[in-house]
Amino acid sequence: MSTPTPALPLGAFSLSLAVKDLAASLAFYEVLGFRQIAGAAAAKFLILRNGTTTIGLFQDHLPSNTITFNPGWDAANQPLADFVDVRELQRRFRAAGITPTLAADESTTGPAHCIVVDPDGNAILFDQHV
Repeated sequence: MSTPTPALPLGAFSLSLAVKDLAASLAFYEVLGFRQIAGAAAAKFLILRNGTTTIGLFQDHLPSNTITFNPGWDAANQPLADFVDVRELQRRFRAAGITPTLAADESTTGPAHCIVVDPDGNAILFDQHV
């Protein structure tokens, strides 16, 4: 068994759901107690929250449901003063033998994203907005 890697702060966690009908999905999740906190129906995505649980509804944006982390944000989607930049996370993933399927441009700063896929095919999006 390998030695555990020290925990990396990955940022705010949410599930990004690939939906077929944004309005129908919104109505369903509102019954479960979720309320819209961001996004726009015209842009075909909505961010919903119920307590501390956040989900994103994305129509025509994602090929499948995706685990999402937002480096630089806390659980309330507020900017953090200190965080591990998505490009640094990506470098650490690569050093550990994980190749992103979508890579952030490491010559840039600020907002960026990368995607890695776990051994079972689940996409994990690291989507930095700051």
